[in-house]
Amino acid sequence: MDLGSMEIQIGEECGVFGMYDLEGGDVAQTIYYGLYALQHRGQESAGIAVTNTFKGRDKVLCQKGLGRLNQVFNKENISKLKGNLGIGHVRYSTAGASTHENSQPLVLAYIKGTLMLAHNGNLVNAPQLRRELAKGGAIFQTTIDTETIAYHIARERIEAPTVQEAAVRALKKVKGSYSLVIASPRKLIGARDPYGFRPLVIGKLDSAYIIASESCALETVNAKFIRDVLPGEVVTINVDGSIESNLELALPYNQEARCVFEYIYFCRPDTIFDGMSVTKSRIIAGRLLAKTHPVEADVVVSIPESGNMAALGYSMESGIPYGIAFTKNTYVGRTFIKPQQSSRIQSVKIKLNVLREMVEGKRVIIIDDSIVRGTTSDQIITMLRNAGAKEVHMRISSPPFYHPCYFGIDIPSEDQLIAHNRSVEEICRIIGADSLGYLPIECLKELSGGKPICTACFSGDYPIPPPVEDIRGEYVR
Repeated sequence: MDLGSMEIQIGEECGVFGMYDLEGGDVAQTIYYGLYALQHRGQESAGIAVTNTFKGRDKVLCQKGLGRLNQVFNKENISKLKGNLGIGHVRYSTAGASTHENSQPLVLAYIKGTLMLAHNGNLVNAPQLRRELAKGGAIFQTTIDTETIAYHIARERIEAPTVQEAAVRALKKVKGSYSLVIASPRKLIGARDPYGFRPLVIGKLDSAYIIASESCALETVNAKFIRDVLPGEVVTINVDGSIESNLELALPYNQEARCVFEYIYFCRPDTIFDGMSVTKSRIIAGRLLAKTHPVEADVVVSIPESGNMAALGYSMESGIPYGIAFTKNTYVGRTFIKPQQSSRIQSVKIKLNVLREMVEGKRVIIIDDSIVRGTTSDQIITMLRNAGAKEVHMRISSPPFYHPCYFGIDIPSEDQLIAHNRSVEEICRIIGADSLGYLPIECLKELSGGKPICTACFSGDYPIPPPVEDIRGEYVR
């Protein structure tokens, strides 16, 4: 949905990466490369914080700021981040919340020492938790729910025997989605919400342990995948290399609710999410589209990049040749952040050009992962027709969006969704396609390999009751 991202404010979430070298080696550079593998999950800010567990354990060195990794970090400032325990973060947010203060990781100094924390997800009860803390005298430096989690862990640590026990107690108060990496003076902790909305994995590189958002980040730094952090699990890497597991937060398996959009779009294609290859998942989506919405055509193409594997699957199932119809200028920034629709449209034209020889005189099937407002789909179809396509049939590897998400995906309100109160035929006319087909919602379970998933943005069936007050403004991640 690179192009889908242009037309809507749909966020790729955040990425987290924690590393603990038990023999004392510096970890900042490896964290940097690990975050590069997660850059697709957030491009608005980045940060790394480290500490040395052998000396000066309460001293934390931190570098963070707005922009992508190569805008925030350079050889000089990375070389100053000396420490064998650290965490990193890349962040996506709505434009209004994109400030330096909201960059992560967060670093807290409190009575028990220091606490570093990075968060991927969104809490539905963040406003209530903030008010509770404010009444107790807490002074907030950010508008993100991550700070609320950090404060509650620090408060619980005063009485709890260990920082991991404090994290468990604090997270029992939290409702929503979270994959966390936390570093105390001599421990690295990972936590995943009971529903398992977002991925989180454990890896090992020589004498170091890693906890990261996706398995592709482990591959990038040559680390060995150990296992996924389970839904509702808090894992602790201790100074002796032992891994402790706490499953007090876990729910029965049938109540888990992995975000199906991680399979459809968020995760990198080379990621394995809870045992399911994301590439395989997207190929399955394309095959199912070909079965449920067949059409006679000459070529199957995709909107790069996340539509590629679904298009390949459609081609494999239908026997219609797969082709590349667009050349992409990777140096153009994300167009959805531009405030005016005219600017977004112009940026789409700058970012993509049609390869005329691939579509001229042909019946074209074009695959994308979603349609939200529909403005970019309209432009893409017009570009294909202007390049000489005889017919343009659009196929979408997800169902129509009908509802907002409260668990980390920045989907607009219902009245801004093109599918709201419209039939598929009406949407087809609006975007100018010859036909339009969405992946049926009953097919989604196959994308996760049968594991329980959240489909609320399509079905309205929320695994957690929606919040009673707005969390999609200043509190949204």
